[in-house]
Amino acid sequence: MTRLHFLAGHILIAGLTHAQTGVTNPISEACGPSVVCINRYANVLPYHFYRNVSTMDNVSIFGDTTVANGTTLSDVKSAEFVVFDRERGLEILGSNPSYEFMFAVSEAVHEAPVYVASQNKLYLSQLAPPPGYLPQLVVDLSQDPPTLSEYLSNPPVYAPNGGTFHNGKIIWGASGGNRTIGGGEQRVSLRTLDPETNKSVTLVNNYFGYYFNTIDDLAVHPRTGDIWFTDPQYSWFNALTDTPPQLPSASYRYNASSGAVFVVEDSIGLPNGIAFNPEGSILYVTDSAAVSAPVDPRYGHPGSTFNTTQRRTVYAFDVSEDGTSAYNKRPIYMASGFVPDGLKVAANGYIVAGVGRGVDVLDPSGQLVLTIQTNYTVQNFAWTGPELKTLWLMGNGGISKVEWELVGQELR
Repeated sequence: MTRLHFLAGHILIAGLTHAQTGVTNPISEACGPSVVCINRYANVLPYHFYRNVSTMDNVSIFGDTTVANGTTLSDVKSAEFVVFDRERGLEILGSNPSYEFMFAVSEAVHEAPVYVASQNKLYLSQLAPPPGYLPQLVVDLSQDPPTLSEYLSNPPVYAPNGGTFHNGKIIWGASGGNRTIGGGEQRVSLRTLDPETNKSVTLVNNYFGYYFNTIDDLAVHPRTGDIWFTDPQYSWFNALTDTPPQLPSASYRYNASSGAVFVVEDSIGLPNGIAFNPEGSILYVTDSAAVSAPVDPRYGHPGSTFNTTQRRTVYAFDVSEDGTSAYNKRPIYMASGFVPDGLKVAANGYIVAGVGRGVDVLDPSGQLVLTIQTNYTVQNFAWTGPELKTLWLMGNGGISKVEWELVGQELR
């Protein structure tokens, strides 16, 4: 090789090594009113790109990413719906999707939404302020516009953190425990509430004499009627109980006919949301261990912080034919901005998860189809309406609703 050929080849190689190839272009584009579609999941971003890590006070979204020397994804950040799988995502949204902020509420946790179709009302909880506050909330959907008011069951249920509807009653996971709540003692428990009589009844409040930690969320198996629930340690962190954890974080199954409680899973760091597919053959559980704190009674209630390197994962399990056990645990999705919290499964098997400033919709394999974006942290949500096509979201500071074509499971 001559020196001239060597130099020409060296210049060519140097030029190739400095060229960035395969960049997604355009990264995003409008594909409907307040709908932005992301091309190829933006899998090759132009250098230099950067996204801030979330904190408890500032949860980041994909639209916060800066690319190419400071260019922001402003269209993504301002959209109400961000579609990652164009064909399926636009089918879910339908021809006229809408997002509407309905009520400004306190920065307390708002959870346990349960739709009672016979009343056309949405019941939900407020966990504070202050610790020990008993009234919960109800949205009357028969009013135009819907109204939000407080109510108190008899006896009151302290800090419901998960809820569902079954056999004419609301089932709530009461996450608070204290010796002096409303003039009496309450402990973390499964409770039922009859929406017609306003009477509440305790189903179970201990595991062989030990207090449960939180009872964060619950779901009823569609074939057996057993109540499956998660029990992380958040109530101690957040001063909703006066006793430190006595049990490891775990998920349980409650059999109403016998009263027995079975542990079904204890490998997840902080099990949170829980849901079944319509057939009851697959169980989904979220791990929100990225929001945690030390458990040391000497230092009282520490609150919690977000650690981006810890688990924020949705897991799937196969459920045994008799509906009594879960096995074959596998991760199917890791939330990008914050921990996955509330979890539901649509009638078509798609998974919906609260993930910080919004809600992610996944197919059963865990592929992200679209995101609903909010200006507050979403903790949970519920389908309402005669066709179960209206999704109400709630969390820290806000309650909102979405109209789309994704149908929820009918709870009986």
